[in-house]
Amino acid sequence: MAPFLLNHIALSVKNVDASIEFYQKVFQFEEIENTASNSKTRWLSLGEGRQLHLIPRPNLEVITNKAVHFALSTSNLEEFVKHLVHLEIEYSDWTNTIKKDYVRKDGVEQFYFQDLDGYWIEVNNAIQ
Repeated sequence: MAPFLLNHIALSVKNVDASIEFYQKVFQFEEIENTASNSKTRWLSLGEGRQLHLIPRPNLEVITNKAVHFALSTSNLEEFVKHLVHLEIEYSDWTNTIKKDYVRKDGVEQFYFQDLDGYWIEVNNAIQ
């Protein structure tokens, strides 16, 4: 069987404009053209051909927990933490210790925060 690669992550959001602003402010993702439809769904580039699709659902109620998340890696976790602090975005480790970085058994540091709709995002330094 041929290998599979991640193509995109799709999230339903209450306010697509506010979500675009959030993801651009936090991650500096570039908005790209929605080539699939003429809907109000907006796309952001995650790099390397991967995308984040934000689908407007004004009546959305997100019920999730930290175990349901997507993870992004960076080679400079410390700089990103400073960025989050500047943006006044609270983050925590896996056990909800505020502003504490968790180090996994394999040595990877990670922490979590939520977007405007309550989706959990992990950021770690597992760059390969």
